[in-house]
Amino acid sequence: MDEQEAQPQEGSPELFMFLASTVHDMKNSISVLSGTLENLLSAPASSAAPEYGQMAQMLYQTKRLNDNLIQLLALYKDVGKPGYPFDPAPRSIGDLVEMVSGQARVLLQSRGIALETDYPQDAIWTLDEDLVIGVLVHAINNAVRYTRDRIRLAIAIDGDYLELRVEDNGSGFPEAMLDSGASPKAAINFLNNSSGLGLYFSSEVAKMHRHRQRGGSIALANGGTLGGGCFVLRLP
Repeated sequence: MDEQEAQPQEGSPELFMFLASTVHDMKNSISVLSGTLENLLSAPASSAAPEYGQMAQMLYQTKRLNDNLIQLLALYKDVGKPGYPFDPAPRSIGDLVEMVSGQARVLLQSRGIALETDYPQDAIWTLDEDLVIGVLVHAINNAVRYTRDRIRLAIAIDGDYLELRVEDNGSGFPEAMLDSGASPKAAINFLNNSSGLGLYFSSEVAKMHRHRQRGGSIALANGGTLGGGCFVLRLP
């Protein structure tokens, strides 16, 4: 066998399996690091330590990287395609908000950011809880980068849709992103390390949710209650 034949073929199943395994291993390591940082930041009197600000920044970066790795793994498994373990079920909106808030709590506290919530207390909606939590946590982690000091998670029933909004009081999204209609390609920006992966993942999750010929969607806007950027997820 010559050298050319010995090389793995581009796009081969073996290569994809190797990459997926590597990403999964990286995600597990990052999760351990993130958990360690959260424990350190939650310790009594930790905010008085001179390294507190640096640890808070490290936690933000590890959360961001972990989000990307989780999304890559989900997309590798063909999220939204037949066979993907999509599991919509009636879920409490209150419980959903509590889980999202819990995952974001330490990061927001370490950055001095207040999280406001507004949602119908007794509402129930059919959705894939894990995927939707992933979308909302990613949106909050992204808002951490741009907000001044407040983020708002607002959920409301709008006709036949559940509208979930993550808003901040920063300067808002660039006009180019708003004009693109939340296109992941428009979000790619090598200057600020934006890959557009989060928007693509969120869009795929939204489209998976369907009811009576209606599908989910995402949108970006400026304004809202806090006057900054708004990420909107609509589920039928």
